[in-house]
Amino acid sequence: MKVVISKMINSLYLGMANRLNQFIFTGVFIELILFVSFFYFNDAIEDVFRLSARYTGRISFGLYLLMFYHFINERSKGKTLQKTYLWGMVFCVLHIIHFAYLSAAVYLNDLPIVPHKIAGGFLAYLAIVIYPFYMMKINRLRIHLIYFYYVGFVMAMTFLARIRGEFEGAPQSDFHYFGVFLIACFFLYCPYVFFKTKKT
Repeated sequence: MKVVISKMINSLYLGMANRLNQFIFTGVFIELILFVSFFYFNDAIEDVFRLSARYTGRISFGLYLLMFYHFINERSKGKTLQKTYLWGMVFCVLHIIHFAYLSAAVYLNDLPIVPHKIAGGFLAYLAIVIYPFYMMKINRLRIHLIYFYYVGFVMAMTFLARIRGEFEGAPQSDFHYFGVFLIACFFLYCPYVFFKTKKT
């Protein structure tokens, strides 16, 4: 019986590992295609990295929301955080690529760096990279929520800064308003689900 259970567990983790590798490969491929496309259609390398950073950032935002959704769904139902882990790792890897594009864009476009403004964002980057490796070991709901709410807060502040025109070379768009709206919805939806689950 123990052998059968062990084989089932190994098969489950092997299947999840294969899916994770496929998702990461697909994500990396898409972000490289974006870079190649911008390189082909733009003469200035500064614009290539600026646009690459912009759109890979939007991909990361989508992955954050997807990860947050699965966390709410799995944790509220007492399930193992398998899908949260899966999308968390994809988010981690693709956000590292976004960070590389963003760093190059800042350097090539001579954008000003204000230490106290980037400190919060840097902590969010560290959290995004570290959290997936430890999420399965974290039992306290509060710690998970600190991660999701802090990363979401930093993203929302970034969108608001663009709306206010505080980022040179990054004009506001409807996406920024939509992003703030979605984050607010998730911030309200999360406690609603857990409170409703606790009552039942």
